[in-house]
Amino acid sequence: MELSSRITLDPSVMSGRPTIRKMRFTVVQMLELLAGGMSISEILEDYPYIQEDDIYACLKYAVKLASTRQVVSFA
Repeated sequence: MELSSRITLDPSVMSGRPTIRKMRFTVVQMLELLAGGMSISEILEDYPYIQEDDIYACLKYAVKLASTRQVVSFA
C-alpha cells in the first residue's frame, strides 16, 4: 500500500495535519478511535466513507513516526 495515496498533507485541509485522502478526518482521530477500543468493523460501520485500507494506512503512518531516532518525552 502506498501511504501517499491514503495519508495526505495539505495545508488547506485541517491546517496541514495528516488526513485520510484529503478528507477532514485526521490520522490522530483514527488512532484515537482505535486506542479507545473501537474495532475496525465498528469504525467502518460508523464512518461509511472510511475504507479498511485507510485504517491500516493510519497505523502504518504511526509506526513510521514512532520509528524515528529522536524520542520525545511526554513528561
